[in-house]
Amino acid sequence: MDFHFTDEQNHLRRTIGEFAEGEILPHVMEWDEVSHFPSEIMPKLAEMGLLGIIFPEKYGGAGLGYIEYVIAIEELSRVDGSVGIIVAAHNSLCSNHIFKFGSEAQKQKYLSPLAQGKQIGAWSLTEPEAGSDAGGTRTTAKRDGDHWVINGAKTFTTNGHYANVCVAMAVTDKSKASHGISAFIIEKGTAGFKPGKKENKLGLRASDTSEVIFSDCRVPKENLLGEEGEGFTASLKILDGGRISIAALALGMAQGALDAAIKYAKQRKQFGQPISEFQAIQFKLADMATEVEAARLLVYQAAWLADQNDRRFTRESSMAKLFASEVAVRVANECVQIHGGYGFIKDYPAEKFYRDVKLCTIGEGTSEIQKLVIARQLLGKK
Repeated sequence: MDFHFTDEQNHLRRTIGEFAEGEILPHVMEWDEVSHFPSEIMPKLAEMGLLGIIFPEKYGGAGLGYIEYVIAIEELSRVDGSVGIIVAAHNSLCSNHIFKFGSEAQKQKYLSPLAQGKQIGAWSLTEPEAGSDAGGTRTTAKRDGDHWVINGAKTFTTNGHYANVCVAMAVTDKSKASHGISAFIIEKGTAGFKPGKKENKLGLRASDTSEVIFSDCRVPKENLLGEEGEGFTASLKILDGGRISIAALALGMAQGALDAAIKYAKQRKQFGQPISEFQAIQFKLADMATEVEAARLLVYQAAWLADQNDRRFTRESSMAKLFASEVAVRVANECVQIHGGYGFIKDYPAEKFYRDVKLCTIGEGTSEIQKLVIARQLLGKK
């Protein structure tokens, strides 16, 4: 086993870290307060190759792997999880679904501008009545000549208002249950397709989370993504990578909260000395750092497996997502506690980490669902 990063990977981490601290950090609270989607930094993210980091160069991507992808999400999220999740949803969900299951024509038409960062992607699976039970999808798509007509609504779609391309799941044959769900590529501006309510969220407020609505939305038959009826099965495979994204998001925010706690503990004085000199604080920091490092090992193991391309990594990605997200919540909680009263006000970053990290235990499968996934893998159940 080799736990060292290459010189190129270390350079990538420094580059993204410096960018995040220089161009994102000064605006974090401003964007958070007003739920501002940071459109102004998207061209820079594209220029750095972060909007197509895991896709081949022939499609305009950076041609890197999941190790580099996790480094990117971790470093962005260490400063602002909102930017981390914008990049993650664009890469691992929308763009990756087209890359993994799209035709060559679809990749040329849709993946290339996404990977180059000329367009932004969204991915819509969840519905008001189909969350953890994604197989309960109610949105329908019916064939009408050379088109599919889509009706229904999706919720909790990241980048929903800003996406140029949306990949959405819809029922094409109700009699086949989950094997009757298909995936479609829908372009912004298509008649009958529009974003709906923008959610007013607890955390990650600079990322856009919204409904998307389909009302007699007609898409060409060639916009069927993958085989008819296999959209749900494909979604499960896409979520393997998506869970690595959320694990990386959690890891980055946990590291950010730990860094903030260490910085404050060294500066804050009580009883004539920095609180970092008190054993109670030292024990908290030691526990936080140990859990963050354990999460890091699980997350990068899952990323390494994703780069092997020769096996499923469902169990490992679920373990990484489960553990890293729960660690992030605990670390952010202790970060607030170490800050004391100052952890409860917006002059310090502790309260924002505390609000932001909770999403990681919910998004792309709750912690409880991850345990079910892991158990099924252990017991050999499909």
